[in-house]
Amino acid sequence: MKKIEINERRDFLKKSGVIAAAVSFGATSSLAAIDTKIKNKLPKWRGFNLLDFFNPDPDKGRKNPEKYFQWMADWGFDFVRVPISYPSYLDFDRSRPILAEEVLNFDERRLQEIDQLVDTAHKYGLHVSLNLHRAPGFCINAGFIEPYNLWKDQEALDAFCAHWEMWSKRYKNISSKKLSFDLVNEPFMRADPNDQHSPGGPVPVQDYHRVAKAAVETIKSVKKKRLVIADGNSGGGVAVPELADLDLHQSCRGYHPHLISHFKAPWSYKDVDSLPTPTWPGEINGVMHNKQTLEKYYEPWVDLLRKGVGVHCGECGAFNKTPHDVFLAWFEDVLDILNDNGIGFGIWEFSGTFGILNSGREDVNYENWYGEKLDRKYLNLLMKYA
Repeated sequence: MKKIEINERRDFLKKSGVIAAAVSFGATSSLAAIDTKIKNKLPKWRGFNLLDFFNPDPDKGRKNPEKYFQWMADWGFDFVRVPISYPSYLDFDRSRPILAEEVLNFDERRLQEIDQLVDTAHKYGLHVSLNLHRAPGFCINAGFIEPYNLWKDQEALDAFCAHWEMWSKRYKNISSKKLSFDLVNEPFMRADPNDQHSPGGPVPVQDYHRVAKAAVETIKSVKKKRLVIADGNSGGGVAVPELADLDLHQSCRGYHPHLISHFKAPWSYKDVDSLPTPTWPGEINGVMHNKQTLEKYYEPWVDLLRKGVGVHCGECGAFNKTPHDVFLAWFEDVLDILNDNGIGFGIWEFSGTFGILNSGREDVNYENWYGEKLDRKYLNLLMKYA
């Protein structure tokens, strides 16, 4: 990428308001007041998810240009989570569903593309969290037919561990300060894993523990000091104290209440037009939601901190159909609670429907940012915590 010239860079910093990013905060939340001695064993990383390898088809990924990494760093962020669909780095016949015997057909050319993303993030001082968004035998999203079930089948678990062994060996010489592993995105047990709207719920804890334990032991056998993170159960939002005996930390979500974060999201709701428009604070399904109810929601995660388990919020934000003023009011409360407890965050995408760039919201006056559409109000909110 051609570097920004000196004058342009000065203009960039002036427009960013980087110096003004240090903001004094008001009163702390009641959660923080309960125990100010709680220390998070994970750094308070703040940044974004990058969806370059999110699609099972590697040619359909959303590639993030190098300038995005530079802007993140200049705005004070220090973290990128990379949710990866494992088929995106395999070589197999994509005209049909993948076969069990093909899930380890690693494609070196595709792996090198992921290497390049990791290298670019490190060039700008960003910690990389490598996440299997789709693992052999499981993904929270349908749309790709798996040959088995990660939570039930030993063959799937063996493949899952083989993938993490590959990544562990590939990045063995990268410090854990620069790279961590996020085992599998948002564990969930669907009645029909290939139906996006099939009913389901949390993975049985004993099954989640068995899968996580096997993967952690595989990773640690290659590099004992590697930081490993497990997502919350039931789609990421439920803390799992039963994993506290394992050498890993946990990742929560900033998607509660779901009606606000995923308002009119078609992958979450079958009939988006029947949804009531959310307000904040406001009533949802007859229940009042406000900052105090948010604090109660995050209390199990604070309990994990008290147990010595590190916590990070790997995904958060809201779809572009949520009214912008409602989104900002709600999300400031979410960020306040996370910040008060030393928990960092990863916004679901930098550019796109959840992002600060090019989100496609109809109720935002975007700022032209070097040819991109910047949601300045959203960025200003995030920079309070960066």
